[in-house]
Amino acid sequence: MLIKVVKQLKESKRIVFFTGAGISTESNIPDFRSSNGLYSNNAINGLTPEELLSYSCFKKTPQLFYDYYFSNMIHIDKHPNIAHNSITKLSNMGYEVTVITQNIDGLHFLAENKNIIELHGSVYKNYCMKCGHKFTIKEVLSKKPIPYCDYCNGLIRPDVTLYGESLNEEVIDSAIKAISLADMLFVIGTSLVVQPAASLIQYYKGNHLVLINKSPTPYDRQATYRFYESCGKIMSEIIKRLG
Repeated sequence: MLIKVVKQLKESKRIVFFTGAGISTESNIPDFRSSNGLYSNNAINGLTPEELLSYSCFKKTPQLFYDYYFSNMIHIDKHPNIAHNSITKLSNMGYEVTVITQNIDGLHFLAENKNIIELHGSVYKNYCMKCGHKFTIKEVLSKKPIPYCDYCNGLIRPDVTLYGESLNEEVIDSAIKAISLADMLFVIGTSLVVQPAASLIQYYKGNHLVLINKSPTPYDRQATYRFYESCGKIMSEIIKRLG
């Protein structure tokens, strides 16, 4: 099956990678919905992880929000793995590569992917809700337990989509355009259950959908090629065979 994927890649130009938490587990960042995922943990102060990471919790109890957010969502000590780097290598080979990611960990950026659409934002981007001044993740971490702006004392928030918030429409439109124009679409490390992000793959008009995930997804029947294996293993093998 890999032979067919590589053959089709050689005949393609525009490649889109749609990635989820599973691509980052190989960098030792926990996912959300597996048996050992973040959401399998018990509630804290009577609140579930989804409630703790909600806009409501952020506004009403920023201390509680940031206690959980800093402990569970920030992984600046982690690095891109072979799957992230393989995507970058494909871009360096001359393909028009677009990465659309549900992840907020910033690993695609750290892997120097050039065209990234972050559906849910990034922990590396933060801003003051009062004056709009931007802050790096290191600056925010230095302001624990609750980060306030140096310029106006407003509350700083991560530039990520929290539970209870809608995705940015311009970001969604960019993702739809990229997917609709793709010659090949790779869906990597996502269970495809988070909406509306998962429904974006329905805009793919081609017939070369590659799905790489360790467990089945609701969209498996739509895939041209399916691999229930490590993201890094499959992607590195593809790059090796292309070379």
